[in-house]
Amino acid sequence: MSERSRLRWRCRRGTTELDRLLTRFLDAPAQGYDALDAEGREAFDRLLTIEDDHLIDWLVNGQRPSEESLVDIVNRIRHASDLPTHA
Repeated sequence: MSERSRLRWRCRRGTTELDRLLTRFLDAPAQGYDALDAEGREAFDRLLTIEDDHLIDWLVNGQRPSEESLVDIVNRIRHASDLPTHA
């Protein structure tokens, strides 16, 4: 299985909203996953280990993650779907 296929599989969550946000980010040409450096890719990988209820709070409801290392990746995912980001 390719890295892209593995990531796409991991982006499949329990809700349509999360599925769309995560796969939209994965596929976004200029502002998505392909634009991340190694640190950003590690953060995305870490984000995919988080429980869905937290992801919904951060990605759908716009709450700021308490873990600072995830704020940038959450902002990037929201930005790829034209949602407001955190300062």
